[in-house]
Amino acid sequence: MQNHSRIAQAGFPAVIVLVIAVMIIPLPSSLLDLLIVANISAAVLILIMSTNVKRALDFSSFPALLLVVTLVRIGLNVSTSRAILGTGEAGEVIETFGSFVVGGNLVVGFVIFVIITLVQFVVISNGAGRVAEVSARFTLDAMPGKQMAIDADLNAGILTDDEAKLRRKEVADEADFYGAMDGASKFVKGDAIAGLVITLVNLVGGLVIGVLQRGMPLGEAASKYSLLTIGDGLVAQIPALLVSISSGLIVTRAAGGSDLGSDVFAQFAKQGPSLRNAGVVVLLMALVPGLPKVPFIVFGIGFIVLGRRMSARTEQAAITAAAPIDDAPAAPPSPVQLAVDARVEPLELDLAYDLIELVDSAAGGDLLDRVGALRKKIAGEFGIVMPAIRTRDEPDLPSHTYIIRVHGVEVGRGVAPAGRVLVIGDELRRYPGEDIIEPVFGLPARWIPVEFRAEAEIAGNTVVDRAALIVTHLAELVRRRAGRLLSRTDVKALLDSVNASDPAVVEDLTAAGVGVADVQRVLASLLDEGIPIRDLVRILEAVGERARVTKLPDALTEAARHALGPAITAALAADGDLSLVTIDPRFEAELGGAFEMTEQGATLRLDIRAHEHLAAEVDRAVHITSARGLPTVVVCSAALRPALSRVVRQLAPSVAVIAYTEIGDHLSVEAIHTIPAPNTAPSMTEQEQQHVGHAAI
Repeated sequence: MQNHSRIAQAGFPAVIVLVIAVMIIPLPSSLLDLLIVANISAAVLILIMSTNVKRALDFSSFPALLLVVTLVRIGLNVSTSRAILGTGEAGEVIETFGSFVVGGNLVVGFVIFVIITLVQFVVISNGAGRVAEVSARFTLDAMPGKQMAIDADLNAGILTDDEAKLRRKEVADEADFYGAMDGASKFVKGDAIAGLVITLVNLVGGLVIGVLQRGMPLGEAASKYSLLTIGDGLVAQIPALLVSISSGLIVTRAAGGSDLGSDVFAQFAKQGPSLRNAGVVVLLMALVPGLPKVPFIVFGIGFIVLGRRMSARTEQAAITAAAPIDDAPAAPPSPVQLAVDARVEPLELDLAYDLIELVDSAAGGDLLDRVGALRKKIAGEFGIVMPAIRTRDEPDLPSHTYIIRVHGVEVGRGVAPAGRVLVIGDELRRYPGEDIIEPVFGLPARWIPVEFRAEAEIAGNTVVDRAALIVTHLAELVRRRAGRLLSRTDVKALLDSVNASDPAVVEDLTAAGVGVADVQRVLASLLDEGIPIRDLVRILEAVGERARVTKLPDALTEAARHALGPAITAALAADGDLSLVTIDPRFEAELGGAFEMTEQGATLRLDIRAHEHLAAEVDRAVHITSARGLPTVVVCSAALRPALSRVVRQLAPSVAVIAYTEIGDHLSVEAIHTIPAPNTAPSMTEQEQQHVGHAAI
């Protein structure tokens, strides 16, 4: 393998040096024949490779290869011109090509050569160059939108970090490729012009040398040098034509599932009615007076027969796909199976009938693959394994609708219309579609036709396809309800994994009388407040130590929070700065007086006045912190924290309530707002009014 790499590294520089040498050093006719045949063979190989690639990036070295092939062809052209003008001999290949095309008539031969050159220059080279230029421009314009889409998929858990890096590299490689093709196409056009000029120079120079230097009659000189010049032009322009065709195929190749030939035949095979209609039109053309009847009749009948066969094959494939695999009557479901089907799953996704294609891999649906990637992301983010999601079609749902259920309870609903993508951003009115409120974060959005996706991405908007929207919605709901989704079986599996690596921790829990149910309550409480349980060993150590004194769930949870305190507050800080909302000591004392223990844990028995005051002040704190782009973090005493957290989560689920003892000493703390006591609330400062105004905007 290393030897092949070394040969490849040295091969192209050697070819370029040899081309320069060929331009300077006269070569014997036999060696010229060998090089000309090699040039034609390379052009044929490049053309075949161009038709077999599935996408342009599969032949990403084509722009550089195009330059090298063009340089080789120019070098051979110079060398053959020297041979024609210097010795009157340029090898058998050139002479044979000239004799074959000229066919005894120099004018016809020259006209054929000019036609081939013009087709190569005006049609193919110009067209390929224009396509490469437009592709490069649109690819570069679409790069920001594609990068944003990749980032959105990464944040939703659809892509892993490695997959995102690969996707970003593909986007960059695509832009580089079309940019290089845009430049390389200019060399092809220049090569065509140079070939035509060299041919004219050889023709005029041959006549001058033959008549004036060698004393040949004008007719003999014209015959000899015209034949050699036309042959030389053909052996140069035919490979150039093949390479230009290859260039056009590469830049116009859209990504497909197979090579060009297979894609074309497969797509024509689906157009049986079109073939039959074309056959009828061709048969009618046979009735036109003066036109030959037999060719039109042959092709017309051929199209009709081929169209019928293709239609019959398509219908048979559809019948086979729709038919049951086994004609035997299905056995009635067993009671066990009925019980399994009726069981409520932890996580369910109900889809309307027209959304089933999203989970059908045969139809290109990748929703299940994205859910699998989401499970891996949730496991890495929270330290739990997201339950397998049960996906089923629901005939009673309205079109385009999906429902997400947790333990049988609907927690989220949305729509995902076919042929549309969701655009989130500014100035959405410029695109046709329907306005909605995005179901995950409540942002204004619009469903637009998929044809406008590239335009919306170029404009800097976030564009989300249907499957990505459903997975993002599912991810957000799982994060909010991770505690409810943590089953006792999951906790048992987590304890078994800790027992395998740190058996002393589990032994300590057992000695303290802590069971799986106790651990489940602690872990669920942490997850309900958005705290990952990845550091499971420290959590269990803190629980085991606290359980020797009390087994109250709140006490065990607070012990775990105390152990994780620096990590909890670090996640809420920004660049080491923790911004806090404090509580007036008088109000905190009043809240402490309303403290009450219940079977569900500590809570606050607040009167209506205190509850309304707390709700208003929490909402005010959210506005102030949001205006600064910061999370809302309320700090209080450790004894009050669990009860206050339960009340605040009902008022504003996004607000975090921490204890003073949880603040890590590595953080810089700033109090940006204080919740006052009732009836003593000061008027807003000018700065706070400004913050609230910005938040409202």
